[in-house]
Amino acid sequence: MASGTLPLRLAFLGCGFITRVHSRHLKALRNEIVCSYASRDKARADEFCREWNGEVAYASYEAAIDDPRVDAVLVAVPPRYHLDLTVRALAAGKHVLVEKPAFPCIGDFEMAMAARDRAKRVVIVGENDHYKPQAIKLRKWLADGVIGDLVFGYFTTIAKRFKTANDWRNDETMAGGDAFFEEGIHWLHLANNLGPRITSIHGFRPMASGNGPDRRAKSMLVSFSYDNGGVGSLYYSREIPSLLRGMRLQELRGYISGAVVLTSLDVTEAESRLIERSCYRSVRGDAAIVQLQRDLGRRMILCNGQRRQQIIEIGRPQPHLQRLTQRAGNVHARRWSGEGRRS
Repeated sequence: MASGTLPLRLAFLGCGFITRVHSRHLKALRNEIVCSYASRDKARADEFCREWNGEVAYASYEAAIDDPRVDAVLVAVPPRYHLDLTVRALAAGKHVLVEKPAFPCIGDFEMAMAARDRAKRVVIVGENDHYKPQAIKLRKWLADGVIGDLVFGYFTTIAKRFKTANDWRNDETMAGGDAFFEEGIHWLHLANNLGPRITSIHGFRPMASGNGPDRRAKSMLVSFSYDNGGVGSLYYSREIPSLLRGMRLQELRGYISGAVVLTSLDVTEAESRLIERSCYRSVRGDAAIVQLQRDLGRRMILCNGQRRQQIIEIGRPQPHLQRLTQRAGNVHARRWSGEGRRS
């Protein structure tokens, strides 16, 4: 921001988990962005305002939208209310960042776009995965021709992680849809924003298990075709166990080579930041992708219930496994040779 320019005044509509996350990151930009907080519970807005050094606490979303001092709003409430608050904010001349999933249906998007055009303001969906390092790296490999024309895209995010019984996401009238709509949209966005664009798509939902307090449908298989002739699939579940206590896998295969990025869901925030900076694997050609099936369960760290993560980089030595084993007596590393024997 240029010297002498007034700071942007941003009002959060909703004081929940994601507002806390955004507020934490915005602390470093206090000279450029001034935050205020709106809630249907004034005490909640006051609490957030005190905790994050906010400027104003509002007793309603409408009060924040109608305040002429506010330049932009961040819609951080359940999807059921996204469209109404977005359109109201645009009519009041505000820029809008609306959390994902933005709107339940195409008609809602069209209404929001029409309101945006009338107001001549900016509307952004809070899809943070678009900017994660692994997504940037995969897009670059495709754009640079390192992988070649995309033939197969394979995306997996599987974990057994139930929501609590009183979580608002259990109410599809509030959440706008099932678990895939609420969270799986991250992965569908990634699949559609690597370069080639999805032109046709089909979803398949397995039978619901009914296990646990989380009442939503929690699994989905999606198949799709790209505009370059490639095809892909996405496997999503929050009700079945997986490797690494929650596996995220992105695999791209082209006519020249392939790339794999594998991370774990069950890591601390600090570990996650470290992982995202270092989880790129070099493109080593088709043989490395084939090797994945043989090595997938072998080179991993067993942590006796502690939260830890291991990036699998096929075909490379794993000296960090030795270092971790030496540092922590309760961490056991399984090391395998290329023939599958313990070394």
